[in-house]
Amino acid sequence: MDNRSEVREFLTSRRARITPQQAGLPAAGHRRVTGLRREEVALLAGVSAEYYARMERGNLSGTSEAVLDALARALQLDESERAHLMDLARTASSTRRPARRRAAQPVRPGLRQLLDAMTDAPAFIRNGRLDMLATNRLGKALYWPLFQDPARPVNMARYQFLNPGADQYMTELDTQRASAAALLRTEAGRDPYNRELSDLIGELSTRSEAFRTLWAAHNVRLHHTGVKRFHHPVVGDLDLAFEALPVPTDPGLTLTALSAEPGSPAHDALKLLATWFATLEPTGPDPRPSVGAEHHSPGGAEHGGHLHQ
Repeated sequence: MDNRSEVREFLTSRRARITPQQAGLPAAGHRRVTGLRREEVALLAGVSAEYYARMERGNLSGTSEAVLDALARALQLDESERAHLMDLARTASSTRRPARRRAAQPVRPGLRQLLDAMTDAPAFIRNGRLDMLATNRLGKALYWPLFQDPARPVNMARYQFLNPGADQYMTELDTQRASAAALLRTEAGRDPYNRELSDLIGELSTRSEAFRTLWAAHNVRLHHTGVKRFHHPVVGDLDLAFEALPVPTDPGLTLTALSAEPGSPAHDALKLLATWFATLEPTGPDPRPSVGAEHHSPGGAEHGGHLHQ
């Protein structure tokens, strides 16, 4: 991705969303746009209008951290947006490198052991591209629909935007999609020379109008905690709190664990899900679920699905 265009579109989109009133400026006179003018951002950031115009044209090379901090305050950037601005500036000041392919980042045995030890909570490890690199048993059971796609590695964004069954499995698909696009945008700023990431973004942009719309918004986010809602084909509705923890010893990897309030319907559903998953053959075809008979079969002959262990 071109750094100059990324900078230009990010700054323009952030400026456009702030009204003079929100910035504490008078709104007198005719305005062609609802957002701030360039000279108003320059005033708020304490730089000349010419210097800010240079930045908004996409040139952050050599910009000091103090100026970037002032610009972040002027544009009222949140934590994730400020980090994204710093990433864009870092790329602008570095030696330009061609995009390159990366060897798959391994998941250390110690991390896999940690996942396996989490028997009562679905958990998985992902990278910045939203590939699910490792799961525990309950995590694989929860994300069972994703594993039915033969493409590997299992990718959360590809499933959300391209799989026609995603809206049945994810009850708040629009929210999930917006989060995925923002996480990919954040990762693209952090790691702009990652060919696999660029390939995924290109694939989603080509095949999904919803992704193109969200990508054009230039939203970014840090995804640490919240609630995920599912309609699982075996146990039905699940509302699960999640915590996403970056792995300090393995930059780029995030461990996500989901949980339910003890005694809640979601907690009971997780126990039922664990019972169902325990009945599956390690490598054979998925049987019809032996529990939750009121739900349709997720892996019978009409689906032809196999659970890859």
